[in-house]
Amino acid sequence: MSSPAKKVDEEVKQDNKEDVVDDDDDDVVGLDDDDEVELSLKSQDMKVFKVKKEIAMQSALIKTMWSGDQTETEIPLPNVRGSILNKVIKYMAYHHKNPAKEIEKPLKSANMREVCSEWDANYVEVDQETLFELILAANYMDIKSLLDLTCAKVASMIKGKTPEEIRKKFNIQNDFSPEEEEAVRAENKWAEDN
Repeated sequence: MSSPAKKVDEEVKQDNKEDVVDDDDDDVVGLDDDDEVELSLKSQDMKVFKVKKEIAMQSALIKTMWSGDQTETEIPLPNVRGSILNKVIKYMAYHHKNPAKEIEKPLKSANMREVCSEWDANYVEVDQETLFELILAANYMDIKSLLDLTCAKVASMIKGKTPEEIRKKFNIQNDFSPEEEEAVRAENKWAEDN
């Protein structure tokens, strides 16, 4: 019995070479053959990932592009780097047979394992740069469950933190003068009362 992660890796195939066309293939397609279609997702850095169409359809962007021209199997994704696209494909491959559960909002805990599945919690255990690139990719590719998961991870990172702790965590410079900061705090006192 293979682990889900191993299965996911087996389903994601990377191919940086041109596809070889086999002239012996018949052009006869049956009704069930649509699930056998493989799409080539091409990243910003020209890496090509072969993915089963049924897995790739979790992306509303890919679904729209495919429905526009079903003869074109190469889908360019110029806003997503190859390493990030690989992670996105692993997410889609895993959740193809294991639909993601909706994440409760607001978050009940800063511990992601209490908010989502163990697999999802492990998936978002990445450095900040990768996390933010995953957010951008999920948004661009229109994968709602991945966008919800990655945004929940950011929310868990700031839950219960002071503005100063948040600035430090995300390397945000405070551009308010002490007087301006006090005025904003007074205006938003209601948000701190809970």
